[in-house]
Amino acid sequence: MIYSTHYSSPIGSILLAGSEEKLVGLWIEGQKYFGDTVDEVMTENSNLSIFTATKNWLDKYFAGQKPAISELPMAPNGGEFRTAVWDILCEIPYGEVITYGDIAKKMAARMNRASMSSQAVGGAVGRNPISIIIPCHRVVGANGSLTGYAGGLDKKIKLLELEGVDMSKLFRPSKGTAL
Repeated sequence: MIYSTHYSSPIGSILLAGSEEKLVGLWIEGQKYFGDTVDEVMTENSNLSIFTATKNWLDKYFAGQKPAISELPMAPNGGEFRTAVWDILCEIPYGEVITYGDIAKKMAARMNRASMSSQAVGGAVGRNPISIIIPCHRVVGANGSLTGYAGGLDKKIKLLELEGVDMSKLFRPSKGTAL
């Protein structure tokens, strides 16, 4: 059974989803792919220890602290490729950014391949079901473009600013599908 609860954050309402023991989803209200990795009906239950732990983690994060991703037991639902990309996202240090191309190179190395498509990586990053904690907001384009964020570019910018990222070399794209 999958349970859900809400968390009120500085960037809007957040839906948390989890089993009794693990977090399976964290979506910013209105984000693209909202809840799409949970196939069953979620039952509201705010009293689970996983939700208490996640809300405490988020409280620390939004207070400018650097809680460790490893503090939370998570079970994001995805295939082998997506899960491997999400694992790389978890390696991005707080307050730093990485490019889709950098992730593609890491994936190619892990898969023993000569190269990997940045677009395939982008698809996996965009489908991350545990936003913020699995830090997909820390991924940018090779030219410094903030590109897309399923939760919205304004929220991506706020999260990066909260983490103290140097925004001087980053920019909001003026056109494209990633707005």
